[in-house]
Amino acid sequence: MRALASILTMLALSSSKTMAFCARHSLRNNCFWSFNRIYMSSSITSEASQGGKGPNTHNKNKEKRYQAAREKRRKFIGMAKAVDRGQFAVTYKPRSDSGKFQSRSGLPDRTKLFTVLGVESSCDDTGAAVVRSDGKILGESLASQQEIHEEWGGVVPGLARDAHASKIDSVIQEALDKSDMTIDDVDAIGVTVGPGLEICLRVGCDAAKDLAVKYNKPFVGVHHLEAHILMARIGEGVNISATSQTHESTRTMDFPFLALLVSGGHCQLMKCYGIGNYSIIGGTMDDSLGEAFDKTARLLGLPVGGGGGPAVEQLAKQGDPDSVELPIPLQRRKDCDFSYAGLKTAVRMAADRIRIERGMEAINDLPFDDKANIAASFQNVAIKHIEQRLKRAMKLCEDEDNIKTLAVVGGVAANQELRSRLDSICQENEWIMHVPPPRLCTDQGAMSAWASVERIMVGSTDVAEIQEVYARYPFSVVS
Repeated sequence: MRALASILTMLALSSSKTMAFCARHSLRNNCFWSFNRIYMSSSITSEASQGGKGPNTHNKNKEKRYQAAREKRRKFIGMAKAVDRGQFAVTYKPRSDSGKFQSRSGLPDRTKLFTVLGVESSCDDTGAAVVRSDGKILGESLASQQEIHEEWGGVVPGLARDAHASKIDSVIQEALDKSDMTIDDVDAIGVTVGPGLEICLRVGCDAAKDLAVKYNKPFVGVHHLEAHILMARIGEGVNISATSQTHESTRTMDFPFLALLVSGGHCQLMKCYGIGNYSIIGGTMDDSLGEAFDKTARLLGLPVGGGGGPAVEQLAKQGDPDSVELPIPLQRRKDCDFSYAGLKTAVRMAADRIRIERGMEAINDLPFDDKANIAASFQNVAIKHIEQRLKRAMKLCEDEDNIKTLAVVGGVAANQELRSRLDSICQENEWIMHVPPPRLCTDQGAMSAWASVERIMVGSTDVAEIQEVYARYPFSVVS
């Protein structure tokens, strides 16, 4: 027994090198769980040799927690993810129980223009920007991690965290320098606190908290998805009159409106009634649209350091969107939810069938034309799925709330084919569509700064000293 335990322990200790190998071949998850089992087996075997004493109690408690979590997840099989149904310990709720916003760290003088330093580090790019309360971006800086993650075929959280830590101070300083301001000059500080990669979020959050405390600035903990949504409001179109507490301002649109959020981690349709007040009417049950683009890019051997979406989009321009037959997901479900796991599998099977027909050893060896046709066909069907669910959501919004305005936001909203086809749907149905410029669709500091402006304008700030970060941070259900 002891000999077996020693062997298993040695295997487990070598897991770090094996994990690095697996990461290169997109097998990190499988390796993680495999070596967790090795650690568990080693502990149990060692404990058995000690007569049943030792870590057994810990393992039993861990197994109970695992079983309880699994039973809890089973309740939501077939439902959209990241939707608050009472299963989350923490949700985004900027209003108090009485429904009022609170300025927990004070407010700048809102009767005149004010500035906010925004910081973003939720995933793989370090961003900072200074934005004025009329929507003007005074200065911004972005440190890309494209080269760091390129060889791994996707974002490696530990490497992303280290890159954030090495760049965060210089990125913030560059944003200030470009705006011809110092930290003393800005009126408030905002930072993304979730959802995202927790170890990455913490880098930006800690830096922003330190500055807010040191320089006694009002502080806003920004919800990443709300920041994407609110970016569609930056600009002119609707005048917002001055009040005794706030200056006159403009937005591209007023509440309520329908938002389609399409990004690397999320795919949701929601009614937007106000700051912190969102009703999700559709979401993905498995993969997001961005994930599906990334996995298709890796399947075809495309460079994904700058994101799989742009790589697939560029390749698709050279292909025939009707050349490869693929199923549109969820044809039998007449709701607004999404699913891309099945389409991802269908793309892989179609690519493998073409590989066999061509007598190739690997999908990556396929000719350029075949890869372009696969990319074009995937993108076409992926967008068709969006179109079908969106049309249903638009009808729902018209009937229930007389909403006829759409905001398309998130990183995938930069896709030109998607923008064009959704714009056609809006024109056909006499809807107005708002989409941020492509560079403001992806993660950057301006979105955190602008979301902070919007929160401050309604009198909402947070306490820097106690602010936490959250990997999962769903919108709270507002009654």
